[in-house]
Formats: sequence, C-alpha cells, structure tokens
Amino acid sequence: MASLCRKLCKPFISNVEVGQDRRFLSGHRERKRWQQPRAAVMQDMHLPMRSVELKNSTPVDEIKRLSLITAIKTPYLPDGRFDLQAYDSLIHKQIQNGVEGVIVGGTTGEGQLMSWDEHIMLIGHTVNCFGDAIKVIGNTGSNSTGEAIHATEQGFAVGMHAALHINPYYGKTSLEGLVLHFKSVLCMGPTIIYNVPGRTGQDIPPVVIHGLADSPNFAGVKECVGNDRVKDYTETGMAVWSGNDDQCHDARWDYGAKGVISVTSNLIPGLMHDLMFNGRDETLNKKLLPLIDWLFCEPNPIGLNTALAQLGVIRPIFRLPYAPLPLDKRIEFCNIVKDIGREYFVGDKDVEVLDNDDFVVLGRY
Repeated sequence: MASLCRKLCKPFISNVEVGQDRRFLSGHRERKRWQQPRAAVMQDMHLPMRSVELKNSTPVDEIKRLSLITAIKTPYLPDGRFDLQAYDSLIHKQIQNGVEGVIVGGTTGEGQLMSWDEHIMLIGHTVNCFGDAIKVIGNTGSNSTGEAIHATEQGFAVGMHAALHINPYYGKTSLEGLVLHFKSVLCMGPTIIYNVPGRTGQDIPPVVIHGLADSPNFAGVKECVGNDRVKDYTETGMAVWSGNDDQCHDARWDYGAKGVISVTSNLIPGLMHDLMFNGRDETLNKKLLPLIDWLFCEPNPIGLNTALAQLGVIRPIFRLPYAPLPLDKRIEFCNIVKDIGREYFVGDKDVEVLDNDDFVVLGRY
C-alpha cells in the first residue's frame, strides 16, 4: 500500500514542482514588480454579532443628546483587583449629581491596564447595576482592529449603550486604514469616535470624520484638538463632546459642542453639571481652572487617582506604570479643595495629604 501511494503521489508532486519552477523563471525574466492591492478590496465574510432586541438596543439620538459624560475612575483592592464597592459608590455620586453617561474602561478608567476579561466584566457590571439610570459607554477601542471588533461585540452583548473608539495608536495607519478600521465597528451599535493625538500620535482629520458621519450608528466625536475643530464639526450639525476639561465651557457655549466627556466630574460632578447645563458662567469656569490644571500636571489619570485617594473615596492603590503625585502636589490639592469648598467634592471624609508610605504601587495585577 505504501509503495502504491508513492507511485501515485510522485508524478503529482513532480508536476507541482515543475509548475512552480516555470512560474518563478517566467517572473524572474519579466522582472515584474509586485503591486499592492487596494485596501478597498478587503473581504469581510463575518456578519456582525449583534442583537436586535429592543431591550439591548439604544437609539443613536439618545447618545447624541448627552451633555455630561464622566470618564469614570476604576478603583482597586490591595491585591490589584477591582474594588467594586468603591466603584459603585463613585457611580452613585455621578447619578445623584446629574451626570448622564459614563465611559467605562477608558484611559481615565485605565482600560489599557486591564485584561479584556476584566474590561468586559466591568462594562457588564455597570450595565447590570446602573444601566437604567445612566448611559454606559464602553471603551472597546484598540489599535488592533480584530480586538476592537471582538471587544465591541462583547460589550454590546452585555448591554452597553454605546462604544467609544480610538484610532489605532503607536503602529498608526493610513487615512484609508482609519476609515476601514472605524467602519469595521460602526456596524455594531452607537459609536463615539475619540480623537486625542497627544496619546495616539496621529490626528483623525476632518475628512475621515465627515466620511464616517453618514453611518446610522455614528453618534459623534470626542475631540481633543481644540475648539476650532469642534466648530468645524458642529457647524454641520454633528454631535461633539470636548475632551479637554479646561476648554469645555467655551466649547459648549461658544462653539456648539453638546458637552464634555470629563475627568474632573469624577471629583465635582455637581459643579461640572452646572457648567454644562446652567448657561455661560465665566466665574465658575475660572474658579475650576486651578483644579483642572492640577489634575493634568502629569498624564491622566495620575492626578485623579491621587485626588480620590486623598478624599478617602478610593484606596491609595496604583497599578503601574502610574504612581502618585509627590508631596508638594498633594499639599496643593488640599488647598484647592479648601478654595472651592469640600462640600462640592465626592466623599464624606476630610481631605488628607497622605504620607508616601500610604500609597501602594503594584507591578503585578
């Protein structure tokens, strides 16, 4: 039997090898250069994994109407797991003070330090506990389109109301690649595109955003480039949220933004609500700027994590590479809280400076 197989297979193998040799020689003689096919011929044989049940579907217009969205902090237990009790308390404070939506697992929530299991679990937990009182927007973006698709499918499957998507960072891509990346996830549900070149190293130019705006699931843009860019979009009727807390007052009242996706509202949700809903208020805006400047003296969420620990709202636990602000900055925060008024900040304890030894920094989590 083995001998018969060798006899039958040998001519076939020889013919294949000869054919390969002929093609190689022909290509070598002609010296034709290989031409890259256009990305537009990309094949996608996968149907989106999505539910059409009304209970698991949020109209895009409901997302577009939101004015105050908090990029919520993720607190930790001493071993690095999520402190869900502290997390739930933070969410309750947001709801009580009129915040309309939360970004779960964003940069502020340290989604970049989570496994996808942790990430989707936290989205599901937030929906399960608070989804009837606040819109849950899951950060399911990634610099890998495959990961972004998979995480977004899972996020919508556990009930998130909308997705937040960043452009592929670090590796970057072409403008055509940006469009195809976003189109790969827009088909699944309401989506906010997030443009923050300071983190990604690549701007999402208006030509890309305008090209995506026709999608029925396109909710709008979180824009960090500045208010001139905000105006460029709002003049076309697009929903835009400022991604810069220090510019959000003017973005809302002078440039037509819907509101802000805010870090500062973790600390003072009531005052940020006033800033977004009560009309132009230069006095309040000026009063909050020292706090906002302090929060971003180092890359976010370092300042926020330090502040919430000083307020006694979360344990002073950090996942590396984040580390607490130094002593002089912690003293400065105590003075800022005194100037604004402790009653406007989350939590019930007095603000403390905390000693360096009070903080725990984890490399394994």
